[in-house]
Amino acid sequence: MTTTAKIDRTAVERIVREIVLKSVNGRPPGQPNLVVSISARHCHLTDQHVETLFGPNRTLTPMKDLYQEGFYAAEETVMVVGPRRRMLPSVRVLGPTRPDSQVELAFTDAISLGIDVPVRRSGDIQNTPGCVLVGPAGVVELAQGVIRAERHVHMNSEDASYYGVKTGDRMSLAIESSCGVVFRDLLVRADQTSKLEVHIDTDEGNAADLENAQKCELIKQ
Repeated sequence: MTTTAKIDRTAVERIVREIVLKSVNGRPPGQPNLVVSISARHCHLTDQHVETLFGPNRTLTPMKDLYQEGFYAAEETVMVVGPRRRMLPSVRVLGPTRPDSQVELAFTDAISLGIDVPVRRSGDIQNTPGCVLVGPAGVVELAQGVIRAERHVHMNSEDASYYGVKTGDRMSLAIESSCGVVFRDLLVRADQTSKLEVHIDTDEGNAADLENAQKCELIKQ
């Protein structure tokens, strides 16, 4: 008798991503290990909003560590509701909590919700549209905080020295695939501890056929 193990969707996504990354790691000696990740729609919450949405004294429950140290995808999800009751039923919450709640969407998500979202650096939410968040224990109405996160690259000081860039500079990402593309104006976010990782959204990753990429390269502008 044979049995078939049930594979968790998140585990499958992790395995696929590892395969993709291995396929683009044929880099010259000394070149930093570049990871390119698709940042799917998600939200960040304050401690107060976690309790409002999920119950008194509730905290986020880590489900899966992200590539950057100290960050994780939580078990919790929320419904995001836009104008005219358009909604995204299950949007993942990322941790840890933040001083301000925000929702990060791809362009297609924003169109689906009927929200005209600006492209912003994560955390820059002044004068942005709001939405309604619905959890199992309550509802939060955000007056602002819905953005399309601009594409960016995390790196540490050694990586920044290798590429000759600093925080606030711009770089390009060249992806070789069946739908090869060059994404320009990636914001550089350099510090002492970050791993070298580019974040693009779902629309951008799909447009570039990232999962079947043969090579990814960062280029100083």
